[in-house]
Amino acid sequence: MPLCLGVNIDHAATLRQARYARDPDSILVEPDPVEAALIAETAGADGITAHLREDRRHIQDADIFRLKETLKTKLNLEMGNAPEIVAIALKVKPHDACLVPENRNEVTTEGGLDCLTHRNALTDTITKLHDAGTLVSLFIDPDPGQIRAAADLKAEYIELHTGAFANATGPDRTRELQRLIEGAKLAHAVGLRINAGHGLNYANVRELFAVPHLEELNIGHAIISRALITGLAAAVAQMKSICAEYPL
Repeated sequence: MPLCLGVNIDHAATLRQARYARDPDSILVEPDPVEAALIAETAGADGITAHLREDRRHIQDADIFRLKETLKTKLNLEMGNAPEIVAIALKVKPHDACLVPENRNEVTTEGGLDCLTHRNALTDTITKLHDAGTLVSLFIDPDPGQIRAAADLKAEYIELHTGAFANATGPDRTRELQRLIEGAKLAHAVGLRINAGHGLNYANVRELFAVPHLEELNIGHAIISRALITGLAAAVAQMKSICAEYPL
């Protein structure tokens, strides 16, 4: 199966909130993250990812409902395991939900979910999401214990956290890539489907093609950043063409 591209549109909302968080009803409000999502779809994105954080620093509740109503591909809702956010997910019923850890002091997600420590709480949420018809992914580090726990929790997918790989250099980078390779092999062996994301960009994404069994990459910051220079459609199309190089 060709490697799919999920485009994260959070930072389109970040730009909007930087100017209009205190005046959301202004007739001048822009950019619209839903419009960005539709452009990304037209340019070849296989799905749209958006993270509704507890602090609402970028994506807002209304964005999520509009995305679900508007998208022709699929909505992947990134979410912390907080009761308020879970309740919204159960109303929206996204195609996919990716459970991630949240720390309000972080700039962006800093690490993988701890499926071992939070097994009971995750079990309850995963059951509710499944009952709503949503597929569940767990955003985890390529740690064997976490991968086995994700399988025990009956998630359909894991999303391998690629941040350590993306930020490493030299021998550390080689070591982090090998961790991802071994993690993907183990996940596949225990019946999990495998996505990946965090810190991926136009310069490093081909290195990740050494990781087997990948189904989807979720990429946001690099695409939105390049869009400032090339336009969003061109930025998405370029990343989609790189994904097409993934060995089947």
